Order: sequence, then structure tokens, then C-alpha cells
Amino acid sequence: MAKVAVIMGSISDLDVVKPAIDVLKSFDVEVEARVISAHRTPQLAHEFAVSAADNNIEVIICAAGKAAHLGGVIASFTPLPVIGLPVKSSTMDGLDSLLSMVQMPGGIPVACVAINGGLNAGLLAVQILAVKYPVLMKKLQDYKSNLAQKIQQDDAKLQKELK
Repeated sequence: MAKVAVIMGSISDLDVVKPAIDVLKSFDVEVEARVISAHRTPQLAHEFAVSAADNNIEVIICAAGKAAHLGGVIASFTPLPVIGLPVKSSTMDGLDSLLSMVQMPGGIPVACVAINGGLNAGLLAVQILAVKYPVLMKKLQDYKSNLAQKIQQDDAKLQKELK
């Protein structure tokens, strides 16, 4: 089955990546979670990235704050899709992290979700995998159908309360 790596630059990022891990597991996607820093453990980041495909990883989510180079460093060493998950920092409320991730140079793409957007990072990974795995495509369709049903129920409840 599908496998996604979720890498965080610091253990303090765990609260931000937990929704990604949870949603991946809810879709029965295998998750490998690691703490690897682009700045403090660059050799480990390199080794992880170059061996990721050989370890059956198909998508990599990289969560980092402040300078947030983790996604770009990983993407520079692997052909696998990389999703950047900017972490809200105390310095610029995560804007620094977001800009670090979306401003990758040509040839080193990193997809990017919202600041602290762990849920969407996990869902984007599932959507990427769903191109290859029909069972994930079906689960995504069901997931989105359930989202629509919830909104319709909320609307019906609102209309009833307003009468």
C-alpha cells in the first residue's frame, strides 16, 4: 500500500503534523514520521531524501518553521513529490515559513499548504497517491461527499433555527 513520510524540523512541530498523520492513517496510508533538521542534521536529511524512493516512500510532507528550508533541501535530493507544511513561528506568525517554502528556485518544486495546515497536507498527499491507487480515489470521493453532506445538514439546521 501507499507510504508517506512526514518529516518535521523539530519535535515541537508535532502538534502541527499530527492532523496530517491522523488523516493519512484514516485513509490506511502507511506513515513514516521523523524529526530531521535541514540545518542541524543536513547529512541525515540528505541520506533520508536520496533513499526515500528505495524505502517505498511515495510522497514526503516536510513541516518546518522560521527559515523552513527542510522541504527545499529534501526536494533537491529526490524526484518524489514534496509537500511543504509551514509552521507558525513566533517571529512572523508563520509568514516567514510560508515564504521560505513557496519561493523555491526553478527546478526544485515544493507544493505548499496553509500555515499549520496539517490536515490539508495529509489530504494533498492522499490526492497525489489516489492517481495511482483506485482505492484511495474512492475513499477521497467518499470523504468529499461526507463533507458536502455535513454542510447541507448544517445549512438545514441553520434554516430551521432562523424560522
